[in-house]
Amino acid sequence: MVLADPALLDAKLLRLLDVLYTTRSVTRAAEQLGQSQPTVSIWLGRLRQQLGDPLFVRTPEGMQPTPRTDGLIATVREVLEGLRRLSEPEAVFDPAHSTREFRIFMTDASHITLLPRLFSQVHALAPQVRLEAATMDASLVPALQSGEADLALGLVRGLEVGQEAGFYQQALFDQDWVCLADAQHPRIGSRFTLDDYLAEAHIGIVNGTGYQLLDTALKNLGVQRRVLLELPGFLGLSAIVSNNDLVATLPRHIGETLAQAAGLRVLACPVPIPPFTVKQYWYYRYHHDVGSRWLRGVCADLFMRERLAP
Repeated sequence: MVLADPALLDAKLLRLLDVLYTTRSVTRAAEQLGQSQPTVSIWLGRLRQQLGDPLFVRTPEGMQPTPRTDGLIATVREVLEGLRRLSEPEAVFDPAHSTREFRIFMTDASHITLLPRLFSQVHALAPQVRLEAATMDASLVPALQSGEADLALGLVRGLEVGQEAGFYQQALFDQDWVCLADAQHPRIGSRFTLDDYLAEAHIGIVNGTGYQLLDTALKNLGVQRRVLLELPGFLGLSAIVSNNDLVATLPRHIGETLAQAAGLRVLACPVPIPPFTVKQYWYYRYHHDVGSRWLRGVCADLFMRERLAP
């Protein structure tokens, strides 16, 4: 016997097989399916023809399944469950009741400038949601791709974006550069020129946001600053600046944040360092994930209001 193409199997016929397997009765199956008994009998005949098997045999105990039906029922129910899930409306993320955990890669500066505000906003909207801040490292790309992380915030160098690369990005705000000095620095007056900059000793933030931009700008000028202390990040920077005559060069957002907390002096940077854009990045597989969309929206609402200071 030549069987029909399995792709022609109708979902209502699979539903009939499932209900008939449970009820063992054409009459009760018709009632559950909301169809007449003759219609159900026609469907059963079509199903028998397509599968090349009687499927059910009439006995005094009711319609008993054949071995072929016994072997098919688990697969049929899996298919019906899959169709049910496909037909469900899109899931809704309810921040007020969600207990989801979001993992976000952040630069060292973002831990200080962005994370406090982000957590406060998330906690206000979603009090049971948990945030984990991860440090930018080599695990960023595979973590975003696998879903182990939801988002990256900051300036992420070397991350290719676009349809082929699989990453989306959204610009949040622009950053220029400032210098920090102790409020009582003995040699810095109302003007801070490039000569003044080069005459002073400096703190180098070797892993800071955009530090390569600073190094490139100095090389392009053909000058070199005198770095007496190198730090891997911004931890302890404000305390060191406030107790020494050293100058720190860093992005405006983190610079102004540290200066406000420690009473430091913010100076216009005399080195022409290109500005850069702080962005959020995510992987295309999770572009439509309702929780991820919500988190990206929170970040956009908070940080797209930032502006490049004059």
